[in-house]
Formats: sequence, structure tokens, C-alpha cells
Amino acid sequence: MASPTGTSDAPFGRMLTAMVTPFTVDGAVDYDAAQRLAGFLVDEQRNDGLVVSGTTGESPTTTDEEKELLVRAVVEAVGDRAFVITGVGTYDTAHSVKAAKAAERAGAHGLLAVTPYYSRPPQEGVYRHFVAIADATELPVMLYDIPGRSNIPIARETLIRLAQHPRIVAVKDAKGDFHTTSEVMLATDLVFYSGDDAVNLPWLSVGAAGFVSVIGHVAGVDLAEMIKRYRQGDVAGAREIHLRLTPVISGIMNQAGGAIMAKAALRLVGQEAGPSRLPLVEATPEQIALLRADLVAGGLKVIGD
Repeated sequence: MASPTGTSDAPFGRMLTAMVTPFTVDGAVDYDAAQRLAGFLVDEQRNDGLVVSGTTGESPTTTDEEKELLVRAVVEAVGDRAFVITGVGTYDTAHSVKAAKAAERAGAHGLLAVTPYYSRPPQEGVYRHFVAIADATELPVMLYDIPGRSNIPIARETLIRLAQHPRIVAVKDAKGDFHTTSEVMLATDLVFYSGDDAVNLPWLSVGAAGFVSVIGHVAGVDLAEMIKRYRQGDVAGAREIHLRLTPVISGIMNQAGGAIMAKAALRLVGQEAGPSRLPLVEATPEQIALLRADLVAGGLKVIGD
């Protein structure tokens, strides 16, 4: 299969969703369901790319073999018409390097590498960790800056150093420090993607290429349209979409968390992704009722309406 072709200002496309990992009722990864979901996200939700085995993909609970097979399945399903990026970041550099090489073998188009979590390394350790991952393959790398989960940010100076690596090309930002990001944009060619749906539109205003979204599971069409309108100069139209989707963001992100509620949202629009793996649990009936109301308030069509 031919892989998608990016541009210098959007190396992984513009509208991407951090895809959930479907499981069967007995807890196995459901690769057939993953292929169906990937097709839905690309063909019906207008996604340019998919990020598999990220936070929303419950990556801490899947094995290395499962991750590699998942990449192969998704690439087989959509890899000729969408970017397939896979999460390879862990708190163990050697393990992350091994995962990067496996992702390349499996046909991934790019790597997502999160800041090492739990061990809280100094910035020199963060720098060396990311360089080791980037050196491991020929694939382009998107850094993932999410101090709310990793407990440490990627410092401005570290980002500027990392930008000198030819394969470190982008950042998924869930830090939201727009001033520091603007300084990094001035000093480097790093391309930024919003990693927090609540601030997608503000990210566009400071120069983000697009989004790596969670609500894109069910609102990808709207988010793609938001990006299109903003880039065409229709800021008012983009803002209208942003405001309309506010309850969707609240419903998916503010209750039980993205992975749990994204799977619940998919069921409400007729797509099955199975249960979650512990320590994640299923959404409660009360949470699902609130989610349904939020999706409807955001203009989305749900089953039963």
C-alpha cells in the first residue's frame, strides 16, 4: 500500500483521532472491530490520520505483541488513505526503542512518544529519551507533551534542542502554554497539534496544524470543518462549531475520562468498540444518559433519536 503524503506544515495531516482499542467481552483485542472502527473514522468522520495505542487506546494495558498486531490491522484497513501513528512512549527508554522498531516493522507511518512518566527524569533525561526513540527508526516522530499525566512538561529549551533532530517533526500538546509554544514556534520548525479538545480553536489561532482529538470518534466531521473554515478565514464559522461542540467535549472528557466515554459515545452512534480493560471500567447508566444529552446538545445524531 502507498502511504499518505503529508506537507511540511501538516506532516501527519490535520484531523486525527486518538483511537480507542476495541476489546472482546472476554478481554482480547478485537482486531476485526479495530479495522471496522478505523474505516468508520477515516471514511465517515473525515480523519486524515489515526493514533493507535495512545492514552485513549488504553496502551498501558496492552502487550507489545498486541500493539504490533493492532498497527498491522489498522494499516491494512486504512493505511493507503490515512496516516497511522502509533504510541511507543513508556517510562523505559530501552522498551520505547524496542516498541519503535516494532512499529516500523508493522508499517506505521509515524511514532507518538510521550514524556517519560512516573520516574520524573530531568530535562536532560527527557531529551536523551526522545533522541533514542527518534534514532531507532526512519519514521517521523510526534512528541506528546502532557504534564497532567506524565508529571513533567517538555521545557522550551528541550523542545528547541529536540527540533534539531531531522525526524522529530511535531508535538501533540496537552499542556496549553500558548506563550511558550509561540516562542518554540519562532525558534524552530516544529509543527504543533492540539491534544486537548477544549482548546482546539485557540490552538488554531496560534498556528497549530490541526488536532489529535478524542471527540473526533463521533465529531470528526465537525472538527474537520472547523479546521477548514478557520484556514479559509471564516473565523466566525469556526467559532460557531467550537461553541456548538462544547457539550460534546464536556460529555466525553469530564465524566469518566476519554477512553471510557469515547467507547460509550461510539455505541450511541452505532459503532461498537467493546468494553475497557481494568483498571478502566464501563460507563454507568447515569453517565451514559448524561452523555447522550450532551451529544444531542452538540448537534450529533444518536441511536434512538
